[in-house]
Amino acid sequence: MADVALVMTEAGGDLLLDGLDLARDDGLETAVIISLFTDRRAEPDQIPPELPQDDLRGYWGDVQPFVEGDRTGSLLWLLAREKQLPQTLARAEQYCRDALAWMIEDRVATRIDVAASHLSMGWMLIVVDLYRPQGERVQYRYNYEWSAQAAKRAA
Repeated sequence: MADVALVMTEAGGDLLLDGLDLARDDGLETAVIISLFTDRRAEPDQIPPELPQDDLRGYWGDVQPFVEGDRTGSLLWLLAREKQLPQTLARAEQYCRDALAWMIEDRVATRIDVAASHLSMGWMLIVVDLYRPQGERVQYRYNYEWSAQAAKRAA
């Protein structure tokens, strides 16, 4: 079974074309992109004071999940106004692990390692190592831009 292929661009996720048709992804990257870069609904007590308190976001499909309690996406969006500190990287790594945990539960992967680092001012590098049940390791790398930094450059 194949998914429609998504790729990450500077503007965000985009569909990949194969000629005049949509490209297919037989691997895991589309699932990883959706898991990491879809905004998971936050609990009210998770919203930092500098963000609007009534904006919990969330994926519309989670209103009626197939499995009770399943939630799509990550809480990376909560880091939008955070400073580039080691504790922010630790939270980013945890948010990524939480977002990808379903892959272990569904036996798509046996282990997932996540590392976040400061790439440059306003940018974080997220490296995800997925270990497939057959033992092979697949690595994905994503540059994540802090929206607060992007807004400063646009002004």
